[in-house]
Amino acid sequence: MPVTSPYHLIDAAFILQLTEILGEANVFTDSQVLDNYSHDETEDLRYQPEVVVKPADTAQVSAILKLCSSAYVPVTPRGGGTGLSGGALPVYGGVLMSMERFKSIIEIDTENLQATVEPGVITEEFMNAVAAEGLLYPVDPSSKGSCFIGGNVAHGSGGPRVVKYGTIREYILNLEVVLPNGDVIWTGANTLKYASGYNLTQLMIGSEGTLGVVTKIVTKLIPRTQHNVVLLGSFLENEAACAAVSAIFRAGIIPSALEFMERKGVEWVIRFDDIKFDLKDNVKAFLMIELDGDDLDMIFKDVEKVNEVLESHGCTEVLFADTAAQKEDLWRMRRVMAESVKSNSVYKEEDTVVPRAALPQLINGVKEIGARYGFESVCYGHAGDGNLHINIIKGDMSDEDWKYKLKEGIVEIFQLTAKLGGTISGEHGIGLVQREFMPLKYSEVHLNLMRGIKRVFDPDLILNPGKIF
Repeated sequence: MPVTSPYHLIDAAFILQLTEILGEANVFTDSQVLDNYSHDETEDLRYQPEVVVKPADTAQVSAILKLCSSAYVPVTPRGGGTGLSGGALPVYGGVLMSMERFKSIIEIDTENLQATVEPGVITEEFMNAVAAEGLLYPVDPSSKGSCFIGGNVAHGSGGPRVVKYGTIREYILNLEVVLPNGDVIWTGANTLKYASGYNLTQLMIGSEGTLGVVTKIVTKLIPRTQHNVVLLGSFLENEAACAAVSAIFRAGIIPSALEFMERKGVEWVIRFDDIKFDLKDNVKAFLMIELDGDDLDMIFKDVEKVNEVLESHGCTEVLFADTAAQKEDLWRMRRVMAESVKSNSVYKEEDTVVPRAALPQLINGVKEIGARYGFESVCYGHAGDGNLHINIIKGDMSDEDWKYKLKEGIVEIFQLTAKLGGTISGEHGIGLVQREFMPLKYSEVHLNLMRGIKRVFDPDLILNPGKIF
């Protein structure tokens, strides 16, 4: 997709300078490699870089950014390429900086319950390494088997266990960051408290690679719980399932995960992923609830309280999974739902989040808007923290309506989300595809403050340009 660029084009002399920094084996200009790095998981958008580079240490990242800053060439940092907002797309060409060689778990400090890790480590591999030490890193996005922890930092990632343990923001203590001019800083300290000026660590988290390139990450860890159980509650209506969510918390229960799945999503999984599940005719929605802890008796007392809440909200059946195989079957159904939809339909995914008590109004509104505009939707998500993923399905919409009218429907969904006290992304980020909707939630004063922060870190706007604003 061509975009008129204000930046300088890359020439042979520039490529030679990159080669001197990285070696010939880590600088790529052939068309196949460029194409491989021209997209992420965001629909069908493609923007081709002029060159792909693969640094292996902080000094190389610094040298690349110094070179690009002096030559006025844009740089787009990239993690695992699993993003859903276009955050790693090189909109203006230039240099695509892949962090895939930064794949070292430098230290797991079991005394201080901390770890130091490079940004190219796959999230699930880090989780497993920590688990082997009897510890837990609970940030587990659906793409944990392929996404990089650096990308999780860039997008402020969450996942199912945010509801009890918090987002990645609660687990990042300190970051080594290379600024757009090549300067290297540590953003904070390896301490649980930080009251020493502006918190640059938190500013970097969720900044989507627009302020600096993260090269080391210091995380907090927690002790691993000994037991967990999973419940699956069936409901006759979406609204009843969503209303039960906040009621569970009002009953004094904090699940380790609380996921919503509507019937359509389960149907897609059964149809396309060969998952066996007895789907009753009258069931319209499900809540999957995980409870964890070290005391099984306490867990089962919480299970009884959850059952009471579910029953009072019209739940027709509760499946109880306590073996590893049963739990994995239920989690697999939830995890593959997004892929089932994306692999077998023309779709657009929105990542809304509202206060959890507003979930019934949100899903009602989504269905009403869809009926007026003629699109279908498959909704599921992290209901425990109010995060609803809305997969909009083209269905019988004409190509013209899909291209021109769909955006009007999406605007209405985001307007509803804002009215309910929510915002337009809970964990996928703004990137390229959501930037036009930012004024629906944020005033020009708010946006100008963000633009000002960007200018302080990146006055020449060379780092991941075209994103967020």
